Amino acid sequence: MLRPFLIAGLSGLVMSLSATASFAADVTLKLHQMLPPQATIPAKVLQPWADKIKADSNGRIEVELYPAMQLGGKPADLVDQVKDGVVDLTWTLFGYTPGRFPKSEAFELPFMVTTAEATSLAFQDYYEKHLKDELTDYHVLAVHTHGPGLIHTIASKPVAKLEDMQGLKLRGTSKVINQMLEAMGASAIGMPVTAVPESLSKSVIDGSVVPWEVTPAIKIAELAPNHTAFSGSTGLYTGTFFFAMNKDSYDAMPDDLKKVIDDNSGKELARLFGQAMDAGDIRGKEIADKAGNTTITLDETETARWKAAGEAVTKAWIAEMDGKGLDGTTLYNDALSMIEANAK
Repeated sequence: MLRPFLIAGLSGLVMSLSATASFAADVTLKLHQMLPPQATIPAKVLQPWADKIKADSNGRIEVELYPAMQLGGKPADLVDQVKDGVVDLTWTLFGYTPGRFPKSEAFELPFMVTTAEATSLAFQDYYEKHLKDELTDYHVLAVHTHGPGLIHTIASKPVAKLEDMQGLKLRGTSKVINQMLEAMGASAIGMPVTAVPESLSKSVIDGSVVPWEVTPAIKIAELAPNHTAFSGSTGLYTGTFFFAMNKDSYDAMPDDLKKVIDDNSGKELARLFGQAMDAGDIRGKEIADKAGNTTITLDETETARWKAAGEAVTKAWIAEMDGKGLDGTTLYNDALSMIEANAK
């Protein structure tokens, strides 16, 4: 009597094991990045992207997410971690490796950015035309920007005019943005965004430039309750990002799985990054307002003074690109025209 039950039990076990095996991933990809999982991009883009890759591949591709530098190293190391195959995927800021991707800096110049979505779409177009030769070591999935960057300062040092920047210790995002802050009178201090809360709490810096989107993750509303924005259709600056895959990891996949990655790459992915950043800006501003923070929006006359100060940075960048054998004027003009075209 036991034999039928034993056979049935073994058959069930075999079927269960077979089902488990059929859903096992053929490819497991490690995605490493610097922000906590609840921050805008990890929560609103990277996790949904990983879920869609799994769904579109019928479970054959599994993306493991490692936030907040869990696999070791510093944010500046991410570009080499993915290039060298330490990880399979990364999302990171171009500006964390100054001078390494010089043509990407065009989008960091003063008063270029409109919305994150429009500027991200423009930056993807710019990548297709100008950046591929700088990124041959990577399989690039998308590039993007954040929304208009603002100045956020401690309670005792609000910025209401250009003169208020004199001697202010401000954390900057990249080489170009630091140059912009210096041209406007501040003392620029380069550091990854993850170091901002501690640096503010220990008075290492008086403030930071970041978009509204990232302010909740780094406690800006609590630590730097003065916020300075600008009049007009463009913001003070933006940061540039790329989402990339190790080339060998991509090349090792069969063609049908490569297609899954390809179908979830490119301009529409850049759009998703931008849309998430724009939505994050709204949330970040709401949190600051609810906390009773002060937001100063400089009028058109005062904003024009800041733009005039920024022009020297743009001219110097164009000359620097020319000195590298690159056509700085063309790069700058193309960036402007692409932003304008995508803003319509």
